[in-house]
Amino acid sequence: MGELRDTLETHVSKGSVPGAVGLVARGDRVEVEAVGSVDAEGTAPMARDSIFRIASITKPIVAAAVMMLVEDGRIALEDPVEQWLPELASPSVVRTPAAPVNDVVPAVRPITVFHLLSSRAGYGFPSDFSLPAVAPLFSELKQGPPQPQTVPAPDEWMARLSGIPLLHQPGDGWLYNLSSDLQGVLIARVTGRPMPEFLAERLFGPLGMADTAFAVPAVKLDRFTGYYRTDPEGGLELVDAANGQWSSPPAFPSGAGGLVSTVDDWLAFGRMLLAEGTAGGRRVLMPESVRQLMTNHLSVSERELAGLFLEGMGWGFGGAVDVEAVEPWSVPGRYGWVGGTGTTAHITPSTGAVTIMLSQLEMGGPSFPALMRDFWRYAAGA
Repeated sequence: MGELRDTLETHVSKGSVPGAVGLVARGDRVEVEAVGSVDAEGTAPMARDSIFRIASITKPIVAAAVMMLVEDGRIALEDPVEQWLPELASPSVVRTPAAPVNDVVPAVRPITVFHLLSSRAGYGFPSDFSLPAVAPLFSELKQGPPQPQTVPAPDEWMARLSGIPLLHQPGDGWLYNLSSDLQGVLIARVTGRPMPEFLAERLFGPLGMADTAFAVPAVKLDRFTGYYRTDPEGGLELVDAANGQWSSPPAFPSGAGGLVSTVDDWLAFGRMLLAEGTAGGRRVLMPESVRQLMTNHLSVSERELAGLFLEGMGWGFGGAVDVEAVEPWSVPGRYGWVGGTGTTAHITPSTGAVTIMLSQLEMGGPSFPALMRDFWRYAAGA
């Protein structure tokens, strides 16, 4: 317990992050430490039940919800998504990745549910952000750092997306982020209800994830943390306060990065996966669905094309899967991901471990990677 606290305190004491909560669980043994404050002003101490914007560790949760629809027989992995997402019925594709956005050819195959789950739909971020077809993802769709109140409602978002070409043919390579947002829209269109309602009924309720949602109600704002980035002088710049963008429901609930949560809520999700889909004696997912989530679906060439996004890793559904032991914490089969708001969560089936660290620091600065790696290093040896 002391070592985990020391690992987190090292970074908090330097002023590189206001606070953090770390958790390492193996079976019934759970280590948790909360250090620092909920904001840079130190208005309240960090606590185990502090609520964070979990950003991209939303992705595995939304992918699990899609697999529930597969189990229900409402969709199949091989189904073209155009029957629910007609905006994607006839996509165009840039002739080459470096081509202008108006130099396009037709898609040679439909986008399927499997393409969305494996992030191989043809939309998303490549390793080279300067490619012309990437710019509209920021300007038209507001992809990038989570800003939930700036993104249009799903129907308008989909209409804008239909005018943007794919970066490559469906199924021909992995691209980051946008497929998870499309999964969220797919859930809503298939079920005929808002995606947050479906997640609350089928995942959050059964797993007891009481603080996981796409907005923080007023009665919980005292537990909600601030969100910061590192400024040019090395200090902390406030990006979003507790009463900011997550204090009201968004028009577009982002399946790629819109959730808020706590370490214990994500632990409940991780333990369900380790138990092959069961929680509290109740079946939440079938074992085969859990296996699909946590299995690498990418070829070696697709992994190489992803570059630094997936160094030593492949991709399952909604999260990375370690395939090479390139670091002490890189255990083949470890599944999970990192969130751009200073979060990381992983499940290691071979050791039965769930490791989660939530902080308030944008990943783009120099401080969060060091905090993350120190936490991973501790968790690997704990």
